[in-house]
Amino acid sequence: MKTLRQVIQEAEKRKVAIGHFNISDLAALKAIFESARELSVPIIIGTSEGEREFIGVRQAAALVRSLREEYDYPIYLNADHTYSFEKVKEAIDAGYDAVIFDGTELSLNDNVAITKKCVAYARKVNPEIVVEAELGFIGKSSKVLDKIPEGVKLGEEFLTKPDEAAKFIQETEADMLAPAVGNIHGMLSGGHDPALNIKRIKEIREAAGVPLVLHGGSGNSPDDFVEAIKAGVRIVHINTEIRVAWRRGLENALKNNPKEVAPYKILPFAAEEIKKVVMEKLKLFSGI
Repeated sequence: MKTLRQVIQEAEKRKVAIGHFNISDLAALKAIFESARELSVPIIIGTSEGEREFIGVRQAAALVRSLREEYDYPIYLNADHTYSFEKVKEAIDAGYDAVIFDGTELSLNDNVAITKKCVAYARKVNPEIVVEAELGFIGKSSKVLDKIPEGVKLGEEFLTKPDEAAKFIQETEADMLAPAVGNIHGMLSGGHDPALNIKRIKEIREAAGVPLVLHGGSGNSPDDFVEAIKAGVRIVHINTEIRVAWRRGLENALKNNPKEVAPYKILPFAAEEIKKVVMEKLKLFSGI
C-alpha cells in the first residue's frame, strides 16, 4: 500500500488534488469511502480535535485502518486543526497518517517553534507521517456563517505572503502548508464564499517549495477549485458541506419516517446526501 506521502507526490505530478473530508460518525465515513471507491481515487479522512474527542482518537485510527486493510485501499487519516504539541503527539502515537499543527493564533515565533517540535517528533516516530503547518488566519469553525469570521481579513495585504511562507517552511521543515489565500473556514449562508486569490496561491507554492493545502473549501466555486489546483493546491478540505448534507439527510429521514427509531435505518439517508457532495467534489478535484 502506498503511503500518504507517496500519494501526495503522485498528485503533484498529475496536477490534481486529494479530497479531505471530515467525519463525526460512521454514516459519513461510509459515504466518503464508498464515493472514493466508486471513482478509484485516494481519500483522506479528517478529524478535528472536537471530532476526535467524540469518536475517540484511537477508535478513528482503527476504523480507517480497518478499511485500508480489508479493501487494500488508499484511505488515510489526518488529525485536522490541532492546537498543541500534546494533541499532535497523541494523534501520531495513535497511528494517524498526517497531522496539522494550527498555530495561526500564536505569535509567528511560537508557531515556528511548536511546528518544528511536531515535525521532529513525527520524523522520530515514523518518517512517513505528513506534517502540515498553517500560516495565516482563516477562522476556526466549520459551520454556516452569516458573515466573514471575526478576525479574518481578506484584503491582499492580509493574505499569507510568499516570502514569509518560504521562510516558515525553511525553518520548520513542514511537509505541506495551509496558507490564507482568500479562503475562510465555514460557509457563508448564501452558499458562495469570496473568490480565492489564485495568483497568491501560485506565488506561495513557488516560494515555499512544498505542496499547498486549501482549508475551508466548502462554498468555493468549481472554477476556483480548478484554478487553485493548477496553481499548486494538492489537498482540499471540505467539512461544512458534509455537515449540512448530514443534517439535510437526517431531517428528510425523520420527516418521511416519523415513527422510525432504528439509527441504522435513519442514518443511511444522511450518508446518501453526504455521498452526493463527496462525489461531486472528488470528480472536480481529480479532473474526472
